[in-house]
Amino acid sequence: MRRRNKFWDLSLQENSSAQCRTRPTDLVFIVDSSRSVRPNEFDKVKIFVSQVIEALDVGPNSTRVGVINYASAVKNELSLRTHQTKTSLLQAVRKIEPLSTGTMTGLAIQFAINRAFSEGEGARVRSPEINKVAIVVTDGHPQDGVKDVSARARALGIEIFAIGVGRVDMHALRQIASQPLDDHVDYVESYSVIEKLELLKFLGQGCQTVDWMCHVQAMPSPGPRREKIAILVSDLCATRDHDCQQLCVSTGASYACACEVGFILNSDGKTCRCRQHMKLYLIFLIDGSKSVRPENFELVKRFINQIVDSLEVSDKNTQVGLVQYSSSVKQEFPLGQYKNKKDIKTAVRKMTYMEKGTMTGQALKYLVDNSFAISSGARPGVPKVAIVFTDGRSQDYINDAAKKAKELGYKMFAVGVGDAIEDELKAIASDPVAEHYFYTADFRTINQIGKKLQTKICVENNVMINTEVRLNCSTGELLHESDVGGESRPLLGPTFSLTLNRW
Repeated sequence: MRRRNKFWDLSLQENSSAQCRTRPTDLVFIVDSSRSVRPNEFDKVKIFVSQVIEALDVGPNSTRVGVINYASAVKNELSLRTHQTKTSLLQAVRKIEPLSTGTMTGLAIQFAINRAFSEGEGARVRSPEINKVAIVVTDGHPQDGVKDVSARARALGIEIFAIGVGRVDMHALRQIASQPLDDHVDYVESYSVIEKLELLKFLGQGCQTVDWMCHVQAMPSPGPRREKIAILVSDLCATRDHDCQQLCVSTGASYACACEVGFILNSDGKTCRCRQHMKLYLIFLIDGSKSVRPENFELVKRFINQIVDSLEVSDKNTQVGLVQYSSSVKQEFPLGQYKNKKDIKTAVRKMTYMEKGTMTGQALKYLVDNSFAISSGARPGVPKVAIVFTDGRSQDYINDAAKKAKELGYKMFAVGVGDAIEDELKAIASDPVAEHYFYTADFRTINQIGKKLQTKICVENNVMINTEVRLNCSTGELLHESDVGGESRPLLGPTFSLTLNRW
């Protein structure tokens, strides 16, 4: 199949950032927390572990995750049966503390064989349908042997990735890892860059990725009647060394930026905005309690502006309001006060951190009673969306106000960070709950939730109809188009049919 470099407005699924749908996998992290690993460096390891978990389809019938923490001794922090949801798993990882003694890497791998991958700890019976994967992260020289025990682990069907940091023993890493070593051994010069490792390779052979061959996702070009498509070519964007806001598409020796479903590529060729054809009211309900801390509150403001950037802000499209709460509730600005993105983002940046308690229930009641009222600029018949952001347990009752908001037809998204309570996030979120609440252990990764919310808000508040196109799988040429009036223009050649969404 000929690869094509011509690029139109389109939507593609980006392999490196989308959730990986694995075949069932038992995944165990084996993490070195010896005295050479400083506490702040161990925090970086936990962020890396969390990023891998974020990219997985976690569940009892999909990916189960365990964590072994080791130094001179071995501690089973999380077994494969302990946590069944991604949120509880991320919260547990956040609480792991370093052991700060020696470096018994061989002992840790033996522990994985004997216990972590045992049925009693939640591992599934060995089968070709179940992946067994271990990820070893270490920064030193093992004080025991690793060659023989690693060979036993591999013989039992455990695929081992070895990640070395700083002055690590590279020979020992090669003894630990599965073949081919180029795919299973990684090195970073310091813990400060471990978060930048390419995640996809650690997700196992069960990760269902797609290449460029006859795989198409498309959306209309800006013209009023014509649909265009493009082909996803080989992945030269995997290094993430690009400035695309959403998706990167390799084009031979270069790349082009693309947008997810429901978005349009801006004139800068890098950023995306929502393709909106209807009015929308959006309220941010932001936790400004003491536990957030000033530096993290700045990250929250960036998170708000990240979402605002993707919207069409005007009287005819999206209007945005902002409410901050702690021990009391403060309306920062109501719907419609600011008519463009620039003014909204400026107001967000100027928002002052309240730094008190966490009265989420009171904030939700304010949302119900005031934020979408006619006196606040809202009108009947317009979709109403709220994003509730919190980092801890509410100090008051939330269920009644959360229920009332959903009964009134508000689309409720709940975003939790750090010590946020999963049950509270679920109580706030609209149905289906799993698609409307999000959690991350660290404020530094909330931008990833921001990306997901950009798509959710845009897609759920636009109307889609289906259009069929045909693609010549031999040449990559477009063979069939449907315009708004339903007319089609067939061309010559063998065809591949698919359905795309038109906005």
